[in-house]
Amino acid sequence: MLRQSRTVWSVAFACVISFMGIGLVDPILKPIADELGAGPSEVSLLFTSYMAVMGVAMLGTGWVSSRIGAKWTLLAGLALIIVGSAAAGMQDGVAGIVAFRALWGLGNALFIATALATIVRAATGSVGQAIILYEAALGVGIAAGPLLGGWLGSVSWRLPFFGVAVLMAIALIATFVSLPPERPSGEATSLAAPLLALRDRGLLTVGITALLYNFGFFTLLAFTPFPLAMGAIEIGLIFFGWGILLAVASVFVAPWVQRRIGTFGGIVIALAGFALVLAMMALFADNKAVLATGVVLAGAFLGVNNTLITEAVMKVSDAERSTASAAYSFVRFSGGAIAPWLAGVIGEYSIHLPFWVGAVAVAAAIGVLCTARDRLRVIDDQPGHGAEPVNSVTEAEAVTLGDS
Repeated sequence: MLRQSRTVWSVAFACVISFMGIGLVDPILKPIADELGAGPSEVSLLFTSYMAVMGVAMLGTGWVSSRIGAKWTLLAGLALIIVGSAAAGMQDGVAGIVAFRALWGLGNALFIATALATIVRAATGSVGQAIILYEAALGVGIAAGPLLGGWLGSVSWRLPFFGVAVLMAIALIATFVSLPPERPSGEATSLAAPLLALRDRGLLTVGITALLYNFGFFTLLAFTPFPLAMGAIEIGLIFFGWGILLAVASVFVAPWVQRRIGTFGGIVIALAGFALVLAMMALFADNKAVLATGVVLAGAFLGVNNTLITEAVMKVSDAERSTASAAYSFVRFSGGAIAPWLAGVIGEYSIHLPFWVGAVAVAAAIGVLCTARDRLRVIDDQPGHGAEPVNSVTEAEAVTLGDS
């Protein structure tokens, strides 16, 4: 699995940098708020604008890549991230940072929606191994983001944004050099295809489940730094531990859980565990040790959920994988974008309340998922679980295969 071409490794490297952006701003949320005189609800819009634009943009990623090809879609996404991150670091107000985080979200949508497709086409081995490479890159990026943000943020809150711009410029050059030129193949994707795919009850149910789960996820990500009230380096280290556990659970624990209790059971257990962690954090929101422990423990449950729910999206409906993933991402990202803002608003009244709301939302996600349990259990009856050779997967099926 490790004997891959430079194309695979360059795209995987770009994936690491891209996913750094999810947790990069965690350690600097409070420094930004303190220096720019903003409250939690205002600063949380850095997540809201990023996720909302990324969610809506997911509807058009297949339309773009089917017309200009994967290479130029990747390069366009990387270029937008470079501009968005660098410009965000130059702003003197929260509104400007929020605006350029939205541009960053647009670039991230174009990039991550195409990255796994490229890895799947270029990798040696099976689809399952290609997905593991992608999940590993995702996990390393999510883990490294808070660490880099804390280290650079201890000097200035602006430096993490500039750091991402520099790293993404390196990734853009590597991608341009290593990926061969290509012409789009197959039928062009319709803009309406993802929305039409949501008529499938199984796919819509999984999407709504992820939307509710995102309320807990972004409460953890966007609000926890405020009651922790620690320095950028300390918060970066805590979320680094969260990211490491998430990466290990995604790559190693999730397949083990799926083999033993199935996709549906594994997702339910992961969501239930995450809800209990959020409830514990709600009860002891004024205890920094409990909050820090809860953040790290949550990584294990989130890693298992991410991997299993991604496979569920791919197999729960008859829609092409690209279309199903775009539809699912639209629901969970654009709908879940309100979560960080809501956590910031209610957190200004009580530091306990956002965690309670997150716990209830994740518990509700389990109830929603149970309405489609028969559809999900069929997944475990399908042989292979992604073990088919990579060359048996068409470009249309591979585009946006995994964006958890």
